[in-house]
Amino acid sequence: MPMVFRALLLVLLLAPAAPAPAATIGDAAPLAIGETFTIESQVLGETRRINVYRAPGYGAAPDAALPVLYMPDGGIGEDFLHVAGLVQVSVMNGTMRPFMVVGIENTERRRDLTGPTDNAEDRKIAPRVGGSAAFRAFLRDELMPAIDARYATSGQTAIVGESLAGLFVVETFLLAPGLFDQHIAIDPSLWWNDGALLEGLDAHLGGRGDEPGVLFLAHSGQVELAAATARLAWALRAAAKPELRVEYAPMPGERHQTIYHPAALGAFRALFEVPGDEMD
Repeated sequence: MPMVFRALLLVLLLAPAAPAPAATIGDAAPLAIGETFTIESQVLGETRRINVYRAPGYGAAPDAALPVLYMPDGGIGEDFLHVAGLVQVSVMNGTMRPFMVVGIENTERRRDLTGPTDNAEDRKIAPRVGGSAAFRAFLRDELMPAIDARYATSGQTAIVGESLAGLFVVETFLLAPGLFDQHIAIDPSLWWNDGALLEGLDAHLGGRGDEPGVLFLAHSGQVELAAATARLAWALRAAAKPELRVEYAPMPGERHQTIYHPAALGAFRALFEVPGDEMD
């Protein structure tokens, strides 16, 4: 092979490969998993943002009536996305029925989720506390009717919350029977007001009459929270009220910061199971 051709071949072999054509990238678009709107609350005297996710059903029409799971701490930067994700995957894998998730974004969390307190240390956690009755009135008189008017709902309602929101769930279960069908309280802050909810349990249960109710209680390994939650679970069971269903799920391997996800998953499976004929 002549020298000139060898040199040309060497140049070709050592030359960098031509770059691959650049991929065409489309314009970015918002990624939506549901809807968000605001409601002007006369009860609270402020605007509240509400986030909504509708889980698809098994071949159900898009506007099929769904039960509603309400959640305090329901902002996009709070617990709404991961709870909506749990509902989505649980419905997809057949371990719970389709639900609508309604998240209420916080404005003054410690005001809305706590009842009155006589404990001076409790009152130091926020400029205003003790507003749970007003927040419950907002849910009952304003938000729940707005959701029923805006969406197709089945009439079944549930509520889920952790920590102070868990305290609110327990308080609602005891003081407002019939407002929700199922209640899920995770690591509830039952220490509030020196444990007044626990100390007044007999009177609260007497005030419920024969109103049915379901309460799912879960706690982490945090000693104070675990002890109070276990005490509540056993006291409710000892009350021997057949109209009440109490599910107790201790999770000592979890921390307060990690329990919401596994506890909510367990609650959804225990309370919202799919009837057998729907999975055939």
